[in-house]
This record gives sequence, structure tokens and C-alpha cells, in this order.
Amino acid sequence: MRGLVLVLFGLLLLYLIAFWFLRNPNLPLLMAGHSQSIDPASSGWEQVDIGRMKKTVVDLTSITPSRSSIHPQSLNMAADYVAGSWSRAGCSVHEQVFELRGREYKNLICSFGPRNKPRVILGAHYDVHFDNNPGADDNASGVAALIELAGLIQTRKPNFSHRLDLVAYTLEEQPHFHTSDMGSYNHARQLSKNGVKVKLMISVEMIGYFSDTPGSQKYPNSLLKLFFPSRGDFLGVVGLAWERKLVRRVRNLISTSTELPVYSINSPKFIPGIDLSDHRNFWQFGYPALMVTDTAFYRNPNYHRPTDTADSLDYGKMALVVEGLYQIAINSEF
Repeated sequence: MRGLVLVLFGLLLLYLIAFWFLRNPNLPLLMAGHSQSIDPASSGWEQVDIGRMKKTVVDLTSITPSRSSIHPQSLNMAADYVAGSWSRAGCSVHEQVFELRGREYKNLICSFGPRNKPRVILGAHYDVHFDNNPGADDNASGVAALIELAGLIQTRKPNFSHRLDLVAYTLEEQPHFHTSDMGSYNHARQLSKNGVKVKLMISVEMIGYFSDTPGSQKYPNSLLKLFFPSRGDFLGVVGLAWERKLVRRVRNLISTSTELPVYSINSPKFIPGIDLSDHRNFWQFGYPALMVTDTAFYRNPNYHRPTDTADSLDYGKMALVVEGLYQIAINSEF
């Protein structure tokens, strides 16, 4: 009997250690200085425009042929659309142009705040995976969020003590993923070369697909089911094992400003899915970077398929994500 008790105690201890490591829970002393809950509906601010955000996704997914690297003219159409949307929101847009195998590609950068201060970067890629792929969740949803953020900043007019860069990246998808061809790799490399200080980079990677069906949320490792929900109705914040304080800060900024459930994971790189977006390139240059996501193919059955269409997304929940991203954008305590 004593042996069984010891075994059960050992298993419980292992579970608690794993829970602490992966879920990175708040402790009372760590809550000091975190933002208080904000109710946008009673703040007097302009609200996230759900209709405008949906129109952005519809417009981007309507570009034909698909906005992939095999159709440069479509990539340029998407880039022009983003630049025009940001310009209408009162943001001066800078193009970072780079050449790859005789063709020019461009990242788009919309900036707010003091020019030479340390930066907070929120980035989302505007290209899609190969052909016949509308790319609504992946990643028109992230781009639509950045466009909406620019509009909110223009109307709410927060005071910035840091520089905020909203960045639309090209060439995130295959065949460029995991290579130095990626738009975000070129961006991070240039920042590092110029000695620019980055306080935080957030990859806004697929934020529009949610499901409250039991079993709708999958994981790269079955053991993770012991620590995270089985329903795909939450937003994920993903960071490396040692970025614990940063992950807690971002998770709390989002969760205290929206009613959307937010879960985070701190993990070594070897767990699949941890580095599957533009934030991975900032890690390579020593910058702190996280991913905010609906978990992509671990939830969304339309991933990289013709069914990744605008009507498959939940724009009400996307609006809640944008409110959370807004809190990240205007804060400098990272």
C-alpha cells in the first residue's frame, strides 16, 4: 500500500512539474504590474470593425490566382492592398524590398511612435501555400488583424514610449519556409545588422478558426492533452522554454482585455509546431519572439486546402483577438 502511495505521489509530482513547465501559470508575485481588465465596450474607444475585418479577408482571398510565390503578380496585388489599407488608416508605409533569384519581393512596414526607440513588432505573412488556396485563416486573418490595429491606433491615439512596427511579410510559405528566403528572415537580419533593439516580436499566425466541438483540438504530442483543452475554442501564445516572463506578460495582456480563453505553452524547439511561423527567424538573431495563433492544422481542417475560405472564420472571436493584440501593441513593458 505504501508503495502505491509513493508511486501515485511521484506521478502527481511529475504532472505538477510538467504543468508548471509547459503552462507557465501565474504566481501572485508575478501578477504585480500586469494590466487591469479593460472593457472596450465601456471605454469610449472606437470598436473593432468586424465587417471591415471580414471584408479584408474576403478581398485577399478573392485575389486570383492565389497570392503565392509562384504568382508574383498576385503577391504584388496583396501587397498593394495592405499598403493602401494602412495608408487610409493614416500610417506611412515603408517597403523593405529584397531580391531572390532575379525577382523582387517586399515586406511592408507600418510604424507608430518615436522613430529611434526600441521596437515592438507585430508581423503576419500575406502569402499563401502554393496554388488553389484562398488562405483565409492562413494568413489573411493575421493580416486583417494588423490592418484593423492600424485603424484602432489612428482613432484611439495612444501615447507610445516605444516604436511599434506592424509588418506584412512575404515568402513565409513553402518552398521558402525554413530558409533564408523568408521575408521575416530578411527583416530580422537587417534589424540585427543595424543594431536595432527589439523588445518583442509577435507572429500573428492564423487567428480566425475556432470550434467548441469536443475533440476538435489536436496536439503534436498526445501527452499535451493532459495539460490543454480538447475544444478548439481558445487562443494560443507560444514561446520558448526560457521566455517564461515574456509569455506570461503577453498572455495576461490578451486575457485581461478580452473574454476569449487564452492558453500558453513554453516549450523546447523540438516539440513540433513551436517554430512554424515568422517568429522563428527572430530567434535566429537573438531577438525575443512569440507566436499568437489558433494552432493552425492542430485545429483547422482547412489548412492549406481550397476550403480555407472567408466563410469558415469566426469574426467575432477574431475581434477579441485584435483587442488583445492592441494591448500588446501599446505596452512597452516587456
